[in-house]
Amino acid sequence: MIIDHTNPIYAKKRNSLTGGNKYNGAYYYSREIVKNIIPNVKTDRNWVTVRLREQPIPDHSIVFIHNNRNPNYYEFLSQYKDLILVCGLEKTVDNMQYFGKAIYLPLSVDVKSVERYKVKEKTKEMAFAGRLIKISKMYHAPVPKECDILTNMPQYKLLKAMADYRKVYCTGRTAIQAKILECEIGIHDRNFPDARIWKVLDNKDAAKILQTKLNEIDKENI
Repeated sequence: MIIDHTNPIYAKKRNSLTGGNKYNGAYYYSREIVKNIIPNVKTDRNWVTVRLREQPIPDHSIVFIHNNRNPNYYEFLSQYKDLILVCGLEKTVDNMQYFGKAIYLPLSVDVKSVERYKVKEKTKEMAFAGRLIKISKMYHAPVPKECDILTNMPQYKLLKAMADYRKVYCTGRTAIQAKILECEIGIHDRNFPDARIWKVLDNKDAAKILQTKLNEIDKENI
């Protein structure tokens, strides 16, 4: 079984969202997981690629964790058995271990899809890319006043826009995409003071890493 962004409950919730929340990173990551990671991993486990409390999930599942700031969002997972929780940041693993077997899988992107948006010459200086909440007082992550703001747009428009900038303030998978587009990564979030944390990794190579980790877990359970 695969519970992903096409789940009717998730789709309805997403369609009801307004502003940049509709174009959140979890949705786009789920699309790539389904397209490029799941088909390249051999396992008898179920897959859950989005957070959806309303939808019961089967035991013996691989669950992708998208929120690194609020681990309690996933407390509901503790009611299920034999879950492997895939975390995109190493520090998240410690927070999630109470709800299942937490493992670290570096964030990845569809490299070839992003490369299509590269430009020969950049024409703009700097921008912030992502949801506005990420530069709010809540996140304590301001950007320079002269920054253009790239937000509230589908991913293909965001990638096309980012490609024109020499420097982009962003984090997570957006930062990886910006690196592929040959942008300098601007630091604005004190939780991520070093842009070197964002390494370019293709989804299919991430699938190989995940396969190795699953094999190790299965050996432990024999």
